[in-house]
Amino acid sequence: MQSQIYVKITVIVIFIKAYMSQALNFQITSFLTSAAKLSQCPEDNGREVAFIGRSNAGKSSALNLLTQQKNLARVSKTPGRTQLLNFFTVTENCRLVDLPGYGYAKVPQAIKENWRASMTNYLEKRQSLAGLILLMDIRHPLTPYDEQMVNFTQFYKIPLHILLTKSDKLSRSQGLNTLKQIQNKLQQQQKITLQLFSATKRIGLEELKQVVTQWLLDS
Repeated sequence: MQSQIYVKITVIVIFIKAYMSQALNFQITSFLTSAAKLSQCPEDNGREVAFIGRSNAGKSSALNLLTQQKNLARVSKTPGRTQLLNFFTVTENCRLVDLPGYGYAKVPQAIKENWRASMTNYLEKRQSLAGLILLMDIRHPLTPYDEQMVNFTQFYKIPLHILLTKSDKLSRSQGLNTLKQIQNKLQQQQKITLQLFSATKRIGLEELKQVVTQWLLDS
C-alpha cells in the first residue's frame, strides 16, 4: 500500500514538473512598450520577471534564447545601448522586462543618473515584479555593481536568480568551481539561486525556463 502511494505521489510530481515547464510558451513573447520612467510603465498588475546586469553581460542574448527569437531584444556591439525599460508580453498577465545595463564607463554621467533613478524606482515600487534575473560574466563575477544589486534585492526582499553567463568560455570544471565559490560567498543571503549559462551553447536554458515560469505562475 505504501509503495502504491509513493508511486502515485511520484507520478503527480513528475506531471506537475512537466506541466510547469510547458505552461508558458515563451516563443510567442512579443514587444509591449518601452519606458523611460516608472510612470510610463504598463499597468502594475499581473506578474513580471526582470533581467538586469552589466552592459556586456549578455542580457539581450539571454532573452532572445529564452524566447527562441533572434531579434526580440536587440543585441548591440556597443555596450550601454539599452537606455529604457523594455517590456515584453508572454501572456496577458505575464511579462518579461529588459532593464538598462549598468557599469559601462563610456556612457555619459547624466545618462547614468537617469538609468539609476529609473531602475531604482522600478525595483522599489513595482508591485508586479516577481523576481530578478541578474546576469554576470562568469569570468568577472560579483563586481561592485553586482554586489550593490545583490544587496538591493536583499533589502527589498526581491527573489534573485543569478546567471553566470558565457560559461562556455571556461572548462566545465572551472565553471563549476566558480559557481561554488560564488555560492559560498552568498550563502548567508536569502532568496538567491544561481546557475551556469551560455546563450551561445544553450547551456542552462531549461533551468532558466523553470525559474522564470515558476515566478510568473506562482500566484
